[in-house]
Amino acid sequence: MHISGIICEYNPLHLGHQKQFRLLRETKGAESAIVCLMSGNFVQRGKPALLDKQVRAKAAILSGADLVLELPAGAALSSAEGFAAGAVHILAPICQSLCFGAEHPDIKSIWETARTLLSPGFSPALRQQLSQGLSFPAARQAALELLGGDSRLLTSPNDILAVEYAKAVLSQNVPLELLPISRDGDYHSAEPDAENPSATFLRREMRAGGNWQAFVPPETLECYQGAPLHTLDAGERAVLARLRTMTEAEFAALPFGSEGLWRKLMREARRQPRLEGILEAVKSKRYTRTRLNRMLLCAYLGLGQEDLETPPPYIRILAFNNRGREILRQHKDAARLVNLGEDVRCPYQDLENRLDDLYGLFALPQPEPAGQAPRRRIFYTP
Repeated sequence: MHISGIICEYNPLHLGHQKQFRLLRETKGAESAIVCLMSGNFVQRGKPALLDKQVRAKAAILSGADLVLELPAGAALSSAEGFAAGAVHILAPICQSLCFGAEHPDIKSIWETARTLLSPGFSPALRQQLSQGLSFPAARQAALELLGGDSRLLTSPNDILAVEYAKAVLSQNVPLELLPISRDGDYHSAEPDAENPSATFLRREMRAGGNWQAFVPPETLECYQGAPLHTLDAGERAVLARLRTMTEAEFAALPFGSEGLWRKLMREARRQPRLEGILEAVKSKRYTRTRLNRMLLCAYLGLGQEDLETPPPYIRILAFNNRGREILRQHKDAARLVNLGEDVRCPYQDLENRLDDLYGLFALPQPEPAGQAPRRRIFYTP
């Protein structure tokens, strides 16, 4: 049985994701298996996931996935490079291939770009561009062009991740086949597109009580309807309370806070009354808004650089079907997989429980009670 991995957020899962499942099985055979490694309750944009991880994992299984594992928060809240490296490290012992959407699904160009970014000459070229005051994304594109590379793969979100997946496979020397699939449509579109819906559009419609049902697989409607939504705005005062009580040492220890950025965040957190005001005051052309969002969320969650870089001692199983059960029989011990809600009795579990409790403060229409993590259960369907 061929096993393909997908690194995902499903925030929320829509018809485009189900299309990926279908195309993947057309490529690898109807009996091939799909393992989804999904971000937990916080996503790489530096925001709480709109829907709880259990809801999103159930939707994935009902839509065609076979096994859903939780991507640890340290990887989920890292830069694109850390996100990809952490995910590839987890999937490599389980899967033979890695499937992903890309705006330019040219596998040769993806590999060539990844090799150039890993070449000895790239870091000096990048430092040269950064010294001119460019933002990291702009400096990276310019450095790649200086080395004769094609920078178009560093301009769109899915392409950027595609290159980072290739870099991770090369750096870790793992035998993962890369399977890019064309990601049609606008990834950030706020307009309806029945063929290629965007998660941005769906999140907006779900928050506003609008028309989102036609853009998700019909199998998922029951688990989405009535599920509590979670937004940064709903938990704004909780985040502000954390920022206003942090010490200088805690700000200095934040991830993504190099070059004095943490000082700017500390200063504005003590001046501004709203989160948007803080982010607007701190942003500049050198730092992306996503980086600032992740930095602020790490402050709220109490995550330091070590938390992002330290590999977790285990990976949580969120949902599976019969085919996924067979994968677990073969790989559970080697891949360090444990059941959702299982008591592991280690410091990392304490961190997981804290993140779950803090996620509940983003719930609409009112905060969710703490202490729910031990009561969570895996979703299973034959």
